[in-house]
Amino acid sequence: MRRPLVAGNWKMHGTRQSVDSLLKGLNQQDWPEGVDVMIAPPALYIQQCHASLIKSPVYIGAQSCASQAEPGALTGEISPAQLRDAGCEYVLVGHSERRSLFGETDEVVRKKFAAALACGLRPVLCVGETREQRDAGLTAEVVGTQLQVILDAFGVGGLAQGVVAYEPVWAIGTGLTADPEQAQDVHAMIRARLAIMDDEQAQLVQIVYGGSVKADNAEDLFAMPDIDGGLVGGASLNADEFGAIARAAGRV
Repeated sequence: MRRPLVAGNWKMHGTRQSVDSLLKGLNQQDWPEGVDVMIAPPALYIQQCHASLIKSPVYIGAQSCASQAEPGALTGEISPAQLRDAGCEYVLVGHSERRSLFGETDEVVRKKFAAALACGLRPVLCVGETREQRDAGLTAEVVGTQLQVILDAFGVGGLAQGVVAYEPVWAIGTGLTADPEQAQDVHAMIRARLAIMDDEQAQLVQIVYGGSVKADNAEDLFAMPDIDGGLVGGASLNADEFGAIARAAGRV
């Protein structure tokens, strides 16, 4: 049985003061049993979050990592080993903003996925299509290509050591959300693609939905059979809203 995961991506938001306030709110939440909860703050605040949530069931993640596990001359980068040392359990790889704004290719994403696994982190592989690609009927092709790079390198068993996050690019930060049936169709397509290679392992892979997930739509999304939780953006900056989303995952 797959456990749901509710992950909060804080993106480039927060100050020490606002993070402290948000952490106090998170520590007051009634977290549901049977649901994995994770936050990915800006790297500057990872240790602040880890120290505050040490007695909480909330895991800490990072928003990105270097493409190599070992130390090296990569000014400005943070290795997955350093993230693990700072208390992280997860790291996002291939987020659409990293792909589109920073030019991260599928090959770079593959290297980051490998480096994360090598350091004991759970990589959250983000895949998804733009509005133009969806309108052109290319969703399966785009998402399939992004997945296949990882599958060719690690197989379904390797992918199962991480998480897949389907995030339609057109629904990120726009207020638009794929309706539950639209999202389920893509999640089912992803799982079916994995099952062709290894059906047993495919049933173990957590596939979460990302794209304007909020408390008022979370339960309908999470009730879909192949949606195993959410990758939450703006709503994760409000402790009560994020807590409500996690509790919605616990109800389905």
